[in-house]
Amino acid sequence: MKPTISIFYCPKCGWMLRAAYMAQELLTTFTDDIYGVTLVPADVSGRFTIAIDGETVFDRKKAGRFPEIKELKQLVRDVVNPDKNLGHSERQ
Repeated sequence: MKPTISIFYCPKCGWMLRAAYMAQELLTTFTDDIYGVTLVPADVSGRFTIAIDGETVFDRKKAGRFPEIKELKQLVRDVVNPDKNLGHSERQ
């Protein structure tokens, strides 16, 4: 079974569009590598967490910021398909 990415976002903070944008980028980049991306309105205010099959790969509160899309793609790639070349999003 391919992994599922979950994006937990705070709806009260207005972060649904940010979460949807990130979901779109991940779905476009990892079409053949993932089952899907789920957007989950969080119960906790200020939450913006990204997990793969329940394992957190990015937490806004711990990082003190949102992930850059390039960084997020690298984090996801390292879990779902470590051999995948991300082209222009590849680490320099």
